[in-house]
Amino acid sequence: MNEVAQALVGTTAALALVPCGTGNGLALHLGVPPDPLRALALLADPGARVVPIDTGTANGHPFFNAMGFGFDAEISRRFNQLTRRSLWGYFRTGVAVFACHRGEPVTFVDGQGRREAAEVFFVVVANSEQYGNHARIAPGARIDDGLLDLVVVRPPGFWGGLVLLTRLFLGNVTRSSHVSRLCGARFVIERSVPGLIHTDGEIHETGATLEITVHPGSLRLLVPGSAAAAAGYSRSPSPPG
Repeated sequence: MNEVAQALVGTTAALALVPCGTGNGLALHLGVPPDPLRALALLADPGARVVPIDTGTANGHPFFNAMGFGFDAEISRRFNQLTRRSLWGYFRTGVAVFACHRGEPVTFVDGQGRREAAEVFFVVVANSEQYGNHARIAPGARIDDGLLDLVVVRPPGFWGGLVLLTRLFLGNVTRSSHVSRLCGARFVIERSVPGLIHTDGEIHETGATLEITVHPGSLRLLVPGSAAAAAGYSRSPSPPG
């Protein structure tokens, strides 16, 4: 998804998602049917609509659903090395990483120049509310509001980690005392050392400073008509064609 969408940003072509991944976060947020044949049927569905969505870049690397670093980037690195991918494989990888991953000091700078320092377990900058598999990392996030949601998770400990996992699937993770959330069009994140980030699960080595920017309405996506209406898109959807 990430690779194809990069080529379509800023063009008049529309991306049609056929969910075949492990998490399918963006497809779930958009209401695209999880069955590949039903997703393909949207191409001939007169009720389907093409909607413009925001996209993001992190140090020049485009992302469409979410980017992040820390715990989740290390999971992505290990998961991408597996020969067989599944939800169970993702869970086992997550448990192994959780056992050895430690927090890191980070400073955040928002678009107004305000600075905030924290020790973080992981950080996610979300475009949609979905992490994947119905885990909502940024509940209520919109993909067409010209903003990104920065979700900071501080080291939770073992029991706190179990509670956070439960909250992810209940859709109230940002109510946790270990989690804080900011919304903005641009963020600068300063890490103590260079390291890994992921963009929609794709891994990159980057410098210690991350510059993250939203690009409003820069990608067109095909979605079910009912999903477009339910999401209340602020930009008028158009029929496919």
